[in-house]
Amino acid sequence: MTEEPKRASPQRTPRPPYRVLVVDDSAVVRQTLEAILSNDPELRVIGTAVDPFEAARLMRAEAPDVITLDVEMPRMDGVTFLRKLMEQHPIPVVMCSTLVGAETETLAQVLAAGAVDIVCKPRLGVRDFLEEEAQRLCDTVKAAAQARLERLRPGPATGARAAAPAKRPAGAMARTTQVIVGVGASTGGTEALRQFLEALPPDSPPVVIVQHMPEKFTAAFAARLDGLCAVSVAEARHGDRCLAGHVLIAPGNRHMRLTRSGATYTVTIDDGPLVSRHRPSVDVLFHSIASAAGRNAVGVIMTGMGSDGAEGLKAMRDAGAMTFGQDEASCVVYGMPKEAVRVGAVVEQLPLTGLAPAVLDHVTARDGASAGP
Repeated sequence: MTEEPKRASPQRTPRPPYRVLVVDDSAVVRQTLEAILSNDPELRVIGTAVDPFEAARLMRAEAPDVITLDVEMPRMDGVTFLRKLMEQHPIPVVMCSTLVGAETETLAQVLAAGAVDIVCKPRLGVRDFLEEEAQRLCDTVKAAAQARLERLRPGPATGARAAAPAKRPAGAMARTTQVIVGVGASTGGTEALRQFLEALPPDSPPVVIVQHMPEKFTAAFAARLDGLCAVSVAEARHGDRCLAGHVLIAPGNRHMRLTRSGATYTVTIDDGPLVSRHRPSVDVLFHSIASAAGRNAVGVIMTGMGSDGAEGLKAMRDAGAMTFGQDEASCVVYGMPKEAVRVGAVVEQLPLTGLAPAVLDHVTARDGASAGP
């Protein structure tokens, strides 16, 4: 990118139809994505490019609201282009990547570089896959187009990250914890969750999370967070126990539910139908927490487009749980928290940086009240 593309006004708030630029070296993918996205009345494909250099040329003529970007391309790879784009002319980007195993390093690079979301594409049957995922793909692109990129800039390292205290081993609990923290997020959630989890100490209550993310990427995402946080973070497996100092993230394309046996909480993983147009669904997790934990839980709804999690969080509040919502000013997309507020599910709205301290304060106050004089 030797010349900067034509800049859109920094004050402009994109409105439908959102302008989309498709960048991929595969002619099949370019044609398929263009056809799918053009079929949505809220999207308008302004061009397709075979590599970042052609993309930069097209952007000088008309700045897109959102870009779909491949990783492996000629002349310049997608991660390098993404970094340059965020430095020179920040535009929301959805990475469209061929999935090869977990690819932890690539995922970490893409998220760190500032991608808003990720769409997986297989090595074989790409056209059929994209056509089957057409609605989800359009929803992802529309959500990304509305993202406020300034909210994606990494925040300062928290005390937990800077001090890097030792993680609590899986069998170190002397008693079963009585508080479960449930968290739901979508667009912008990868960065929001990083900041939230970095602020938790190694002896924090167990946390269960649904982040809308493609299958197999959740394991890599969890591994990245595990290396950054004082708490231990892992992709959830069927039957995993919820332990203090441990975070479980629902695997992509699988629902996660909380169950209770006596004083022990575990998670179950299943392949049920889409709920609120998602799998995993925040609503599924939150409804299960309301049923299994009741007032012994805390719910947190974060940045994301749509309404997934609103009804589940309302069920948690009705069951006596404390509930928090991320405020509009700190959200990349103020959709899920807004809907949760609308249905009366949120007790208190807070900026992203205030969520972890509020959760910990609530748990501390609750434990103190339970202990009595």
